[in-house]
Amino acid sequence: MGVNERYTQWKTLVPVLYDWLANHNLVWPSLSCRWGPQLEQATYKNRQRLYLSEQTDGSVPNTLVIANCEVVKPRVAAAEHISQFNEEARSPFVKKYKTIIHPGEVNRIRELPQNTNIVATHTDSPDVLIWDVDSQPNRHAVLGATESCPDLILTGHKDDAEFALAMCPTEPFVLSGGKDKLVVLWSIQDHISTLAAEPGLSKSPGSGGFPNKSASKAGGGNEKRTKSPSIGPRDVYQGHTDTVEDVQFCPSSAQEFCSVGDDSCLVLWDARAGCTPVVKVEKAHNADLHCVDWNPHDVNLILTGSADNSVHMFDRRNLNLGGVGAPVHKFEGHNAAVLCVQWSPDKSSVFGTSAEDGILNIWDYEKIGKKQDSTGLKVPTAPPGLFFRHAGHRDKVVDFHWNASDPWTIVSVSDDGESTGGGGTLQIWRMIDLIHRAEEDVLVELENFKSHILACERS
Repeated sequence: MGVNERYTQWKTLVPVLYDWLANHNLVWPSLSCRWGPQLEQATYKNRQRLYLSEQTDGSVPNTLVIANCEVVKPRVAAAEHISQFNEEARSPFVKKYKTIIHPGEVNRIRELPQNTNIVATHTDSPDVLIWDVDSQPNRHAVLGATESCPDLILTGHKDDAEFALAMCPTEPFVLSGGKDKLVVLWSIQDHISTLAAEPGLSKSPGSGGFPNKSASKAGGGNEKRTKSPSIGPRDVYQGHTDTVEDVQFCPSSAQEFCSVGDDSCLVLWDARAGCTPVVKVEKAHNADLHCVDWNPHDVNLILTGSADNSVHMFDRRNLNLGGVGAPVHKFEGHNAAVLCVQWSPDKSSVFGTSAEDGILNIWDYEKIGKKQDSTGLKVPTAPPGLFFRHAGHRDKVVDFHWNASDPWTIVSVSDDGESTGGGGTLQIWRMIDLIHRAEEDVLVELENFKSHILACERS
């Protein structure tokens, strides 16, 4: 089945499969998408920040975009409305709030969990850029405009660090990997401590906030990016033999983290044990590793995604320093390189995977070994553990992010340059809850509509 045929089929099923869906056409592709803080709760919808980027062709500057998004609450949207969208239009649910002119294209965005107004970005350089999006001025992205001035620059890489980037859930730590085969660790707290000691500076409210200095003027007029303060790393970790593609902190410890790379290795680190690997899994996949995530509910479980089209789940209790350790499960539901993996914040056994095939799959490893047609759906060819396929994108799904404030809600973005002549597609969506709820609960609810369902089957 071709991409367009698959997409047409998917769109007819939207009213059946989704509780809510918003489709937002992007003039320029965004290589990353992340939820920011929730701003407001209302009766039928919540308002929340969304972080995106614009990867341009140079006719206008590259930008970091802060948008305000209206997230419709469960069982509010009418089924007939959510599928009536124009692929070429912008969504009324997504409004651009602020534009930051970014030095170079934005390859990755990560928010600081302790203060989600603070974000880090990776571009095609060795530096990590830190932005306080509240204090950054709104800029007009026109050709020749001065680049915005980062609130902080993290130095320490010896070559470009383009993708591997993570923020620590428990401390204001930043982790990065790059072409120099290094994993580098910084503390933003170090910067706050240094500046707070200087006279006339007061720390902005909220853990992880930056001092209120000249940030409100940063990036305006003739302000040069070189004015940004910079800090070096706490430590540099060596153990990979090729580019580091992704990094992730252990959810329960700021001292433990992992990394994956083009050397096909999964490496576990512990800052307390020095700057060499604690565990190095050689040949974690049969190709480059693109992504990794650590389960926030069960810190023994780590997911990896690879150019070999598969996703592996490792239990760190089974791994040792000798590099021996087979994955607990192999998930094979993509037919192109896997680009992003992320555990669900809502259920410990659920995770999502997206790939260059344009598909975002949702898996539940607890379903492995159980009969796949238990809900009455005839899916004999579904890979074990796979229970939902989001086929709303028509090109590679480069990033997605579960919403921690709105259960089972996902933002995903595709780079549509190869399929539709440029731009990208942003989608915010939530599968209908009948798909993921406990079977017995669903059956009780469906019993109430049994006569209606039987009538539909006869017609």
